[in-house]
Amino acid sequence: MLLVKSLSLPVPRRFHHEGKKYFLLMAGVFLAAFYIPLENPRVISAILESFYMLQDYAQKHVLTCLIPAFFIAGAIAVFISQASVLKYFGAGANKILSYGVASVSGTVLAVCSCTVLPLFAGIYTRGAGIGPATAFLYSGPAINILAIILSARILGIELGIARAVGAVIFSIIIGLLMHFIFLKEEREKEAAALTMPPPPEDKRSLTQYAAYFSPWF
Repeated sequence: MLLVKSLSLPVPRRFHHEGKKYFLLMAGVFLAAFYIPLENPRVISAILESFYMLQDYAQKHVLTCLIPAFFIAGAIAVFISQASVLKYFGAGANKILSYGVASVSGTVLAVCSCTVLPLFAGIYTRGAGIGPATAFLYSGPAINILAIILSARILGIELGIARAVGAVIFSIIIGLLMHFIFLKEEREKEAAALTMPPPPEDKRSLTQYAAYFSPWF
């Protein structure tokens, strides 16, 4: 009797939506597996190439790029005080200062488009506004010193400079667009930051900071 009553209870709309989503995903996987022409040599070659690319990325990028990036992102969350992040990148910070610093700070980090994601998450979770964080996310891989030198060496110094300047300008524009798109959330975040208690005093020494960060640079 209890089982019948429990089955007759109304199911929340959220579960209907999630069930439909998972059903469509399973149906898509089934149809793809059913209709893949595995007898076609080009299809087999494409599948093998995708796994070769995955293996190449795992061997050359995960250990040398992503793992250090996660450690640096963790260091941002642990070593860099929230007050400092809010001062330079917070929703209520000076816009010229925050976007200026965010758009050029990638020059000191040799990061790729994948490695910059944990760093973006690190400063965003510490209180950075979505605009400055997005500016850093966009410009970081484009203006690191190795990318600029390589572009200038291969394409010419004019295009190398144009790449760096264009990346900075467009990162600021995209960051401002993200700020205005999420303006309501940014204002709520700024109001919440004003009501937060002051962060505890940082008692770590410069030697501790250097000892942590030195292996990754």
